[in-house]
Amino acid sequence: MSDTPSYLQDASDLLTKDGFATGETWYHGTSSSLASSIESDGLKRSGDRAMKQAAKSTMATIGNSYTESVEPVFLTQSKELAYYWAEQTVRERSVRFEGDETAVVFAIKLPEEHNAKVLPDVGAASLLMVKEGESYMLYVAKLYQDCDAGELDIDLMKAGRLEYLNKLGMAYINQDIDAEFVSVVAS
Repeated sequence: MSDTPSYLQDASDLLTKDGFATGETWYHGTSSSLASSIESDGLKRSGDRAMKQAAKSTMATIGNSYTESVEPVFLTQSKELAYYWAEQTVRERSVRFEGDETAVVFAIKLPEEHNAKVLPDVGAASLLMVKEGESYMLYVAKLYQDCDAGELDIDLMKAGRLEYLNKLGMAYINQDIDAEFVSVVAS
């Protein structure tokens, strides 16, 4: 489980038996190596170009083609959940790149017309198929337990769209987010 810094621990304020409350601020977790680029250019769909290039090179080395997909910007309403995903990003990057990367959480405050474009991430149903998904489900279930919010009760294959947002804190926006709407969450 994660050792979330205290200034990012917000599940106890957001989590009830109905799931995570949503406010006006969204969060995105990533690696410190990407922070300066995000601060100057904003959050870009499929933003970790170095990881994409490494995957492309690996596939070329073994003789396979690589088709790059354009992923949306993934968001959550919880700093604590964003930190979880930031740690995953650091872990994934450490396999390919040397360096001392740390987890960073960004706050995103969107104008109303952009905020309306944030959608529940129903693609999270694929979490059942990968080890990382199982780990996330265990992490969220522990948050529910620790916050006295009951048990995490969701059937990923039958869940309604809003359950992915409310119960799992998973959302996305299918557009880039300008730097003016993004800031690092500092202690």
